Amino acid sequence: MSGHMAESLSLERSFPDIWMLVRAHPAEPVGATRALADALTAAYGSRFAVWHTDELLLGVRDGRLSLRTLVGEEMPAPKVVCVRQVPGSMHHDREVTLLRHLERMGSTLLNSLESQITCRNKFWQLQELAAAGLPVPASLSYATAPLNGVVRTPGLDVPCVVKPVNGYQGRQVSLVPDLPTLRQAADGAAHDMPLLFQEYVAPSHGRDLRVVIVEGEPVAAAVRTARDDALASNLARGGAVSLCRGRYPEAESLAVLAARTLGLTIAGVDLLFTATGAHTICEVNAVPGWRPEMTAVIPAITACIERHRQMSQMSHPSATP
Repeated sequence: MSGHMAESLSLERSFPDIWMLVRAHPAEPVGATRALADALTAAYGSRFAVWHTDELLLGVRDGRLSLRTLVGEEMPAPKVVCVRQVPGSMHHDREVTLLRHLERMGSTLLNSLESQITCRNKFWQLQELAAAGLPVPASLSYATAPLNGVVRTPGLDVPCVVKPVNGYQGRQVSLVPDLPTLRQAADGAAHDMPLLFQEYVAPSHGRDLRVVIVEGEPVAAAVRTARDDALASNLARGGAVSLCRGRYPEAESLAVLAARTLGLTIAGVDLLFTATGAHTICEVNAVPGWRPEMTAVIPAITACIERHRQMSQMSHPSATP
């Protein structure tokens, strides 16, 4: 065996080949992310590690891509990376660059970079879902048009739900009841991020259906209900949850199609209740959360990671002892 090959195998043996990638310090994994990290630690021991996005250096040297720690220690790319960095908070020249580097080095990202980027923008999601013929609320957004002009566009229906195209956890989501209120809000709004004006689905006010999908299977479902008659029902905003897996089979099938359309292996699909009893897709999350009582989620994700690890091993049999 050549010295170069021996050195390469040594690197592979001394570093974990399954990662969870989370936000920069001081953010630490909490909630579902912490529970998943604990389960992966129990399953893989030293072969699993949690890395923060600010702990890694990316490089190109001698015609190959490289990855180093901040102390200069070179390491191989992991086989599988479970990405728990919310797409809405990613920056193209920072976190996206890191994910791109890992993919180019041969890592399997769960979810893929392309699907993460699509989910980063709520209107990009709608473009893909509508093109696939899936039901979504009527929506309006813009590129560089002035906001004051957008809210005076003829035919802009009110009441409507207004939210930034890259928001997450129900932040900055509001129900605007009429045009004067909408125009007044536009006069004082920040202009750094386009807004999405979306049809108000009244029967679903303050409640939605979250379905968690793993590799094309619905592994958990829950009706989420907002507190104090608020519009957004996100659990991060204090909403309550009622487990209901199997109660809405048509909705679960729709959630599977939505995840597949956006190329997501792991997804949280949020569905709204309509007046006809059917469902429409509100949005799709590439880094979903779940409640501890949704006990099927973590085993499903762990099994998914193992399948992808094995596929990577079959593709590169000499890379793992």
